[in-house]
Amino acid sequence: MPTDPTSAHATRPFVPATRVRGFGTTVFAEFTALAIQHNAVNLGQGFPNFAAPDFIKEAAQQAIHGDLNQYARSMGHPRLVNALAQVYGPLFGRDLDPTQEIVVSVGATEGIFATIQALVEPGDEVILIEPFYDGYPASVIMAGGTPVYVPLRPAPGTAASWVLDMDELAAAFSPRTRLLIVNTPQNPLGKVFSRRELEQIAALVQAHDVYVLSDEVYEWMVYPDSAAQPAIEHIRIATLPGMWERTITLGSAGKTFSVTGWKIGWAIGSVELARAVFMAHQWIPFAVATPLQEAVGAALEQAAARDYFNWLSAMYQAKRDKLFDVLAEVGLTPVRPDGSYFILVDTGHLDVPVPPGVRRDVAVARWFASHVGVAAIPPSPFYSPEHQYLTDNLARFCFCKTDDLLDEAARRLRAKLG
Repeated sequence: MPTDPTSAHATRPFVPATRVRGFGTTVFAEFTALAIQHNAVNLGQGFPNFAAPDFIKEAAQQAIHGDLNQYARSMGHPRLVNALAQVYGPLFGRDLDPTQEIVVSVGATEGIFATIQALVEPGDEVILIEPFYDGYPASVIMAGGTPVYVPLRPAPGTAASWVLDMDELAAAFSPRTRLLIVNTPQNPLGKVFSRRELEQIAALVQAHDVYVLSDEVYEWMVYPDSAAQPAIEHIRIATLPGMWERTITLGSAGKTFSVTGWKIGWAIGSVELARAVFMAHQWIPFAVATPLQEAVGAALEQAAARDYFNWLSAMYQAKRDKLFDVLAEVGLTPVRPDGSYFILVDTGHLDVPVPPGVRRDVAVARWFASHVGVAAIPPSPFYSPEHQYLTDNLARFCFCKTDDLLDEAARRLRAKLG
């Protein structure tokens, strides 16, 4: 009697591909759910809870009504890439070719993934500076690469006090190193790398003939401090001598215009590098939402006349100071960020029970949501296993929220910790 050809495999257990087998759900899923469960003020996941500017929303509505609703040019919608070339050309000190040196991506996250797919061969090594955005190692692993980790060394005070040991960084390079990722301003620390630090990184990169992925999505959220010597300034590593041909720079409309749900990002680099990123990008999403690209292009065209970027920085600096002052008042010893919209705090003095098998920073973050009513994020997912001990006494809060929400968080922090 013939057998059912499918029966031999009917009970075979499903096993996902090796490249994703070790991945769990992101830390944000757990702590967003905890915030909802405990009705906590959510200062965990870093997205604005306030309205995007009217001028960008109106541009999107006009684009949809104008029937810009079909596939966009795969490398980027013309209005957006032309606007990006106009904004970034002076910042890079060069005339950017909008059609060959810019790739529009599905948020900066796809830009990260496409760049790594384009540059990293199986067996290549990619240097990551800790703490890192947790999408970096996942993208490296899915490309068959090996992450190599170098931590910033913590110090009290400001984010600038956290030091990248250049001898330690130099030792991380090997003949297999293909790429180094730098994030400035940095999530979750808020460190803005100095010109001197970037020059030292650039020298190592050139000596070892490797490339740089520079994640600069928080580029407009930099808080100059008149007391700082020298003053805090965002330096683009691609502008340093010899680095344009080695660097892909990422930006984000989600961060810049408070439209994280639109998922519009961009990668800027030399014709050769941008073409390589595009070769990967065309097989990932092919194209990015046309009316939203049109709207971001329109918004960038208006940004200078509206003094938008200066307004954005000042708005976020006020929110930083509001949350920072409260965190300091209740004894959490915050690290003052020079950029981004996150603040790390020292929780070492808190007497929080830590269940067996749970990292202390995770237990503390759960305690904040359940006991204090304010959700934070544990920083250990932003470190490799061998360096996660550095986060035991740390928690991350974000301040990209309305003043009303920050005020409610302050009320709860004072009530429980003050």
